[in-house]
Amino acid sequence: MEFLDIRIIDIIDIVLVAFLLYYLYKLVKGTVAINIFIGIVIIIAIWELTKLLQMELLSKILGEFLGVGMFALIVVFQQEIRKFLLMIGSTNFGARRRFFKQFKFNSDAVTKTNVEAVMAACKKMSKDGTGALIVFHRNNSLDFVKNSGDAMHMEVNQPTIESIFFKNSPLHDGAIIIEENTVTATRVILPVSNDRKIPLRFGLRHRAAVGISEKTDAVCLVVSEENGQISYLKDGEFVLYDDLEDLKNQLKQDLIF
Repeated sequence: MEFLDIRIIDIIDIVLVAFLLYYLYKLVKGTVAINIFIGIVIIIAIWELTKLLQMELLSKILGEFLGVGMFALIVVFQQEIRKFLLMIGSTNFGARRRFFKQFKFNSDAVTKTNVEAVMAACKKMSKDGTGALIVFHRNNSLDFVKNSGDAMHMEVNQPTIESIFFKNSPLHDGAIIIEENTVTATRVILPVSNDRKIPLRFGLRHRAAVGISEKTDAVCLVVSEENGQISYLKDGEFVLYDDLEDLKNQLKQDLIF
């Protein structure tokens, strides 16, 4: 019954490994890196097997290969490593707030964002065939993407949003960042998701919204220029809604802290 002798540190060890594997999966899913990752796991498994069978020569060769190969992997996967560190740094430490919110300890809280104005602008742009990408800041810092655009300080209202995304406006390319009730950046370049599960009918706007909502706790609204469809994204996923009223209520709840 020795397997029942589990220490607290063993449980912590398992949780940390699971946490690490989860973020590694988010990093490489839908990319060719997953195949390289599997190849590395296979080589390590073979190496351990050769050591177990006491195949000294092959074990030594594989050991030397893995020792030198780790430095090569840092060079080959420098972009993926950067993304991994970015995801770790952008971990949603504010999730506990939303946990307590579910128990209505903060039932009187309201969002500071003028959600009605945003939804009215999205509805109008949807009818006009105007594309838009709106990112709502919540807990995680968005400075790493805000720096790619133009700093702004404009109050959120319907005319402001419509004028930004007007086709002849110099600000219409890229995303806008909304913090509380202020547009703090325009023409922002977002990280594009490589997830192959995203349907082909969705373009770069949607992939960018998936990308930023994967790496941070921000939520996004996307208005399709092709068909006028309004999409809502959170945690790297498309959120379903019944109608625009339902979407407005969901957005309000997600922006309450």
